[in-house]
Amino acid sequence: MNPESLAAAVLAVLAPIAEERRRGEPLGVSAADIVLERPRNRDHGDWSSNIAMRLAKPLGTNPRELAQQIADGLSAVDGIASTEVAGPGFINIRLDAAAAGALAKVIVDAGTAYGTNASQAGVSVNVEFVSANPTGPLHIAHTRWAALGDSIVRLLLASGAHAVREYYINDAGAQMDRFAVSVLAAAKGEPTPEGGYPGAYIATLAGRVLEARPDLLQLPESEQLVVALELAYEFQLAEIKSSLERFNVPFDVWFSERTLHAKDASGTSLIDQAVDRLREQGHVFDEEGAVWVRTTDFGDDKDRVIRRSNGEYTYFAADAAYYLNKGDRGFQNKIYLLGADHHGYVHRLKAVAGAAGEDPEKNVQVLIGQMVSINGARLSKRAGNIIEMDDLLDWLGTDALRYSLERSPADSPLDLDPELLQKRTNDNPVFYVQYAHARTHNVGRNAADSGVDRSEFAPETLTHETEAALLGALQEFPRIVAFAAEVREPHRVARYLEELAGLYHRWYDNCRVIPQGDDPIESVHRTRLWLNDATGQVLRNGLDLLGVSAPERM
Repeated sequence: MNPESLAAAVLAVLAPIAEERRRGEPLGVSAADIVLERPRNRDHGDWSSNIAMRLAKPLGTNPRELAQQIADGLSAVDGIASTEVAGPGFINIRLDAAAAGALAKVIVDAGTAYGTNASQAGVSVNVEFVSANPTGPLHIAHTRWAALGDSIVRLLLASGAHAVREYYINDAGAQMDRFAVSVLAAAKGEPTPEGGYPGAYIATLAGRVLEARPDLLQLPESEQLVVALELAYEFQLAEIKSSLERFNVPFDVWFSERTLHAKDASGTSLIDQAVDRLREQGHVFDEEGAVWVRTTDFGDDKDRVIRRSNGEYTYFAADAAYYLNKGDRGFQNKIYLLGADHHGYVHRLKAVAGAAGEDPEKNVQVLIGQMVSINGARLSKRAGNIIEMDDLLDWLGTDALRYSLERSPADSPLDLDPELLQKRTNDNPVFYVQYAHARTHNVGRNAADSGVDRSEFAPETLTHETEAALLGALQEFPRIVAFAAEVREPHRVARYLEELAGLYHRWYDNCRVIPQGDDPIESVHRTRLWLNDATGQVLRNGLDLLGVSAPERM
């Protein structure tokens, strides 16, 4: 019996009670309104509901009296072993072993689909994250946004949303000009220009540019900069993509900022069109030769210039055009993951949403993350003043780095202990969870060698207290996934997996899948193999949502 069927049973018992008390007037309650929670103390049962306290007043009775009526009715439902009323009107429900244990087979049969849900069905979401300038390698700050952004999309997809990962390539503007002059100077053997990009990686890029175009320095000076820029940009972007691929972060869309500036057949750009659209909405005004957006109407601290008096567009213009473009591509909701130094963008993006006629509180969400530090991490020899993502991956590995970045809320500062992350002990959270998964496979291998298979399923035999606790946690997985997707918090999955791993290890210590000595193989052994494999499946599904591997041996 799952929460949905139990909620339906509660509603079936409640409906005639409500009808009698309201003299035929409908109550207007559905199964979705029946909230079921796991009691903190397992001695109180498998599920608890406060529905009696919520409905006592509309039904003209006291909560405990209504709770007792519902509890009495539930006691006669197949699959429910007992009910009791606690406190001011909580209904505690205990399932019989067969009803609770049936979940093991459900999970194994569902496989990778277990945990998926429809809580975000019909929702279209664009998640933009990392979006580092293509002027240098990815560094330590990008690792956190990459891990979190990818896992948020995985959670949204698992919850039925249409979601994409998008990387905004800042390939227009002054930073690209500085990048070009830096590479060209290195190609000529000259020092880095003032304001240019330092670091050995620039010299490496310059060498690759010269290898691709040996004639670079023989070209007219006006062409040298263009050729150096385009080739270095291509090489650096390819390196960024390679780093993210190593980190198990695939992007669905790579959106070039240049797209926003490009002129169409009519001679207008997406930025030009964006200004016109915002003006049509009544939020654009002209003052002192410049064009402004009245963003203070939507909570911004000041109105923003979108085009300067000299005719040049500001960065805000590109931000506005990009936001509108996402909507034009069918994304009703836009999520941005930004660093702690980007708080100023929150009001601007919400103002753009409002000026575009959308709901700033619903259609745009900006997640601000805090920095991450790793004791002992060395600055990159190539880049000089940063800690590169690739160096971190070489040092700690993708799994340890991703898991550790995802098991804490994004808005909390994070200081990682590299020694802990490299330990193969239960003190290391990622090892603890992965080891539990590997142990489920080891149990399966040993069971096969001993002749224990899944040819029989007798859930009523799963009566040990550790089995009840393990099944209770497995039941929670779809709810955890749905809630983590709703609040955009992958760490809830990580913490759940750690709890599940602990429950599995305790079950492993108390319940045998393989009979001792010459004892015969019984129904309980085969059924426990189902439970073992169900736990492995949920651990595997959860780790996949975090972009972390689930090894079969460790």
